[in-house]
Amino acid sequence: MDLDLRKIRYFVAVAELLHFGRAAEQLHIAQPVLSRQIRALEKDLGADLFVRDSHGVTLTDAGRQLLDDARQLLATADGTRRRVVQAARGRRRLVVGFRAGVVVTAALRAFAATHPDVEASARRVEWDDQERLVLDGSVDIAYVRRPVREDGLELRPLYSEPRVAMLPGEHRLAGKPEISLTDLDGERWLRYNDPLPGDLPLRTIEEKFECVAAGTGITLVPHSVAEQYSRPDIAYVPVCDADPDRVLLAWAAGRRSPLVAAFAEAAAGVAVPG
Repeated sequence: MDLDLRKIRYFVAVAELLHFGRAAEQLHIAQPVLSRQIRALEKDLGADLFVRDSHGVTLTDAGRQLLDDARQLLATADGTRRRVVQAARGRRRLVVGFRAGVVVTAALRAFAATHPDVEASARRVEWDDQERLVLDGSVDIAYVRRPVREDGLELRPLYSEPRVAMLPGEHRLAGKPEISLTDLDGERWLRYNDPLPGDLPLRTIEEKFECVAAGTGITLVPHSVAEQYSRPDIAYVPVCDADPDRVLLAWAAGRRSPLVAAFAEAAAGVAVPG
């Protein structure tokens, strides 16, 4: 039995909104059509995906499993379509993703020296889209930072680097040559993902700067971020016992691309020592 990607897209819309009417509106189809497609998918899979009752719509265990897998499946399909279109147009190009603090210039130059006919460019990625942009083909290969959702990805460790505390310029610890994590007990933390109770979730490094400078909280950042971003109202202090930040290369698992392989080799050849 082959999965129908159109039905999978319909399923994801309902699963994310948990409302057939709003999902139908988002998909620009009639609600009865959407309901029939979902029931057809359930028949294809031999499993109920939703519980439908007077209280609304909820996912079954099978539905939750399909949602976990469906996002990667759709992203991979989108990436395949994107690459096929580019090949049909005769374009040889490589898009390299990178996180804040990572410098890709040396790797791009090394790659360009052996592939002068390839249009290579760089695109910034964030912690919450670094995997998706690789899987859907928006970037061909990316420098990512842990934590990384590994499903569907090939990963190659490149290097690690120390992390430093990002503090308001007037913070009590600003100007110290070095501190430990215990020195930061009682501080309010700013985190990208999986915030603890009382923490503030953020998305970009720029949001971190604004919150830290305003005294809203503190955070840890890779040393390379501290080197690249300097502000008079921000102080960076080395933290002797903080876990290092790890940088890896990521590309779609199973993809056999000579260009991706060539860039990975170029990047490894100029990687910052751990």
